[in-house]
Amino acid sequence: MSSTLTTLSTSGLQLRRGSRAWRTGVELLSSMRFAIALLVVVAVASIIGTVLDQGQPLNNYVDEFGPFWTSVFHRFDLFNVYSSWWFLLILGVLVVSTSLCLVRNTPKILADLRSYKEHFREQGLRALHDKAEASLPLSRAQMVQRVQAHLRRRGYRSRLRESEGATMVAAKTGGINRLGYILAHSAFVFICVGGLLDGDMMIRLQMLLTGKKLLTSNMQISQVPPQNILSVHNPSFRGNLQIPEGGSSNTAVLTIGDGSVLQPLPFTIQLHKFQVDYYSTGMPRLFESQVQITDSRTGKSFPATIKVNSPVTYDGVTIFQSGFDDGGSHLQLRAWPMHGVGDKPLAIDGDVGSSRQLSDGSQSLNLEFTGFRAINVENLNAATQQGQTPVAPRGGLFAGFDKHLGAAVNSQSATHPTNVGPAVIYKLRDAAGQAHEFFNYMLPIELGGLRVFVAGERSELGGSYHYLRIPADSHDSVDDWMRLRAALSDPKMRAKAVEAYVREALPPNASAQLVDQLRDTAGRTLDVFAGVVPKDPATGKPLLSSPGGLPALAEFLQRNVPKEQLTKASKVFIDVLNGTLWQLWLGERAQAGLQPPKQDEASQRYFNAAVLALSDATFYPAPLYMQLAGFKQVQASVFQVARAPGKIIVYFGAGLLILGVFTMLYIRERRAWFLVKDEGEGSSKTLMAMSTNRRTIEFEREFGAMRDAVLQSAAKPAAGGADPT
Repeated sequence: MSSTLTTLSTSGLQLRRGSRAWRTGVELLSSMRFAIALLVVVAVASIIGTVLDQGQPLNNYVDEFGPFWTSVFHRFDLFNVYSSWWFLLILGVLVVSTSLCLVRNTPKILADLRSYKEHFREQGLRALHDKAEASLPLSRAQMVQRVQAHLRRRGYRSRLRESEGATMVAAKTGGINRLGYILAHSAFVFICVGGLLDGDMMIRLQMLLTGKKLLTSNMQISQVPPQNILSVHNPSFRGNLQIPEGGSSNTAVLTIGDGSVLQPLPFTIQLHKFQVDYYSTGMPRLFESQVQITDSRTGKSFPATIKVNSPVTYDGVTIFQSGFDDGGSHLQLRAWPMHGVGDKPLAIDGDVGSSRQLSDGSQSLNLEFTGFRAINVENLNAATQQGQTPVAPRGGLFAGFDKHLGAAVNSQSATHPTNVGPAVIYKLRDAAGQAHEFFNYMLPIELGGLRVFVAGERSELGGSYHYLRIPADSHDSVDDWMRLRAALSDPKMRAKAVEAYVREALPPNASAQLVDQLRDTAGRTLDVFAGVVPKDPATGKPLLSSPGGLPALAEFLQRNVPKEQLTKASKVFIDVLNGTLWQLWLGERAQAGLQPPKQDEASQRYFNAAVLALSDATFYPAPLYMQLAGFKQVQASVFQVARAPGKIIVYFGAGLLILGVFTMLYIRERRAWFLVKDEGEGSSKTLMAMSTNRRTIEFEREFGAMRDAVLQSAAKPAAGGADPT
């Protein structure tokens, strides 16, 4: 018997402990501090999702952050924050927490709304801040009638409680203020539930129940297996489809995490024409798509125009004009070698979105055609447009040599937008997966009175482009400069240029020692500029950190010339460099069967720009310069299609939120009590008190007006209370 009692006692104790733990968990889950903590996490995640571009190809993140940080961010789904499992879980827990909070507090609020607190004790009334007391020559019944009449005029509802020798009149108004709490919290639940219904959670649940899988490789839509295709009756989805002009599609792509699934549509969209208008700044002003929508079941079709902020809805699916892109324009490029003695371009054709393998024997590169822009608007300064040459900045001889491949247009004066023509965007990716993105203009741009071809490069996605400016020759081509670059890489051509410079610079009767000294100086100067830098005999490593150009020449002088003689030596070396490069230019033109350049200002300006471009070219991070030679543009429209049943729930929640916030902020709850007691024959004594959830100046005025109207000026103030007069 004792053992049985002990067992029952122990099991009861465990039950009570379990119940206590359950109650503690529910209280924590439904507490305000828990909800605020979840909201902070959601806010931080939203900041990450805003700062970090979402839904981009993984290679773009590798280019921007590197392989290590890309893998770290990818592990936590930071590239798809709003569809990640942990973000959806937090939203779900937040809905449960808010719902529990409503379940716990709504009965209390509703009970408080029905309560007039007519059982308030006299001691409690006297403890309130706003109170007054007076004796009036009116009977208790007459005083009660007077109080009720005044309360009705002010919009109060009242309730009486009779006791021996006293009557309590309890009144209140603005109690609907407490409903604002219920409305605001309910609104939050509705908005989150609507968001979850229209998010990836429903799609993931369908995939789990139906055995669908994510597609992680690129393939034609017609080749995608059924396990990667959702049902056309999917109740909730949001995807994208890109249609080129003249093309059609009835399948949207839904990106989920690392993969995607296909969503068939109950209709087919055919793009007849895409039209885009631009502002003078080059920003799109208006773009719209003229389409034909055909119902897949009935075969009926109708034309429609889809614009930005003017979507079309059919069969429960809304079609938005979300953007535009290149639809696979055909490009013709000329690939000029940037290293070695070759000076002939290689013809390369390709469509935007395609790629091809390139190899020069020493390395293999993947050429990716990523974009084409037919219109490019740049801000060109007024001096440039008038043909004036900008003044060079003051400073040392090599002060600006560290700014390689700088901005395409450097302007210190007023600018105005100018369309500079088409441009091609491509990437060169090495075997390790690292890529450089290039942005090359097709036509030369006039800068500083000289027409130059501008070639941009960046190694970080989203970073700034650095530009190489190649001067255009008299035929508006890069041929002359490319031949000069090839000649600079040829040791024989450099040797001939040095010999020609020595003959030009020295008189015929110059001593052999002077001739050898100048030949040695000119040869070393031209070799260092060309990138043939001296090496350490012991280690075989280059003695200079710069690969060539003017920075290498400046570093060479600083290492080998005393500081006090550096300025004088710099001038000599620059004169020697200009002389040898001029002879190199004459030699390459003679080899090409061209006339020597004229001794005029235009030729000198071209030569100076060519020298700077040769210096910058030593830092160009690609073995080829791709020049756009021709194109056939194909535009494409990008649509977003959505079936969002949760939208109505979100709108309803937004309405509740507005109503709840308005109720809480602009409606004040006020309560009033009048305790009326008999005080002799034909007179009564009244104790008045008021309270509110927000004490304001308006409330104090209301209290004073009610006190004066009910108790009148004959009242005597209560101890410690407000003066009724």
